[in-house]
Amino acid sequence: MCVFNPAATLFQGKRLLLIRVAEKAIAERGCIASPVLDLEAGEVRIHQFRLDDPKLNYTDPRFFTYKHQIYLTSLSHFRVATSEDGQHFSIGAEPVLYPETAYETYGIEDARITQLEGRYYINYSAVSERGVVTVLAETADFKSFQRRGIIFAPDNKDCALFPEKINGRYQVLHRPAVVHAGQASIWTASSENLLDWGHHRFVAGPRSAHWDCERIGAGSPPIKTSQGWLTFYHGCNHQSRYCLGLLLLDLEKPWQVIRRSRQPFFSPEASYECEGFMPEVVFHNGTIDLGQGQLEIYYGATDRVTCAARVSLDDLLASLES
Repeated sequence: MCVFNPAATLFQGKRLLLIRVAEKAIAERGCIASPVLDLEAGEVRIHQFRLDDPKLNYTDPRFFTYKHQIYLTSLSHFRVATSEDGQHFSIGAEPVLYPETAYETYGIEDARITQLEGRYYINYSAVSERGVVTVLAETADFKSFQRRGIIFAPDNKDCALFPEKINGRYQVLHRPAVVHAGQASIWTASSENLLDWGHHRFVAGPRSAHWDCERIGAGSPPIKTSQGWLTFYHGCNHQSRYCLGLLLLDLEKPWQVIRRSRQPFFSPEASYECEGFMPEVVFHNGTIDLGQGQLEIYYGATDRVTCAARVSLDDLLASLES
């Protein structure tokens, strides 16, 4: 159905993407369907509901509810794609990470890759009827993966793990959901072992009357510069138009924002970014540092396709306001 929102890194001299592949169940005429992992059967089962059933609520192409139970219209897994030039990719024939636990029965989504202490750590959103949790996995070869466990309970997503310890502790950006008060915002937390996270602090939230007034979340892992941690984030307005912005965080106190984008540095403009499954959406969670101040960002457009762009580190830093 869709291939989008890739994580990215350099591996063995090549660009490597961990792409999200979303598979859709084909429904019978007059019905809507949801693919769900059945743990007891060890296979995906298709749940179907009639569109004219009054107990069905279907207003978003990504999900629906039936008798107040939420279902997704697709189920996602991850595959590896590699490239020499960033344009022509070889895509793995089989998934490298597929839903397999009680917390992943609705799929796994939107990974980030951080190279840290000689290993590659992948965090991703795991979705089930129990909510959206953040799972940490690790690998040395992108062939075998070890799930380390859940690091943030429901609902939490958009995690970006820093590529080094800060003041002796691992650091991560995350986005807890809000129900009773507040807005979906970026927080930070720290850990001694990558599994038990605490010391939570608010970093940044949506801004009224701005392009990011509805919700924001972290993109790819922050990049260390002499000025601070350059941090990508996505933000959307009340019409669900997603754009990309930047934060510059203090090197020693990454919960402190030094500068922030007044305007997005990247917005939906091309036809494939404006017309699709979710129109007017660019969503980024993969960056590759090419050296000499050049970065490649890999992003999903309209929740449908995978795209790439090249940007200058100096230009990004210059775009930030005090």
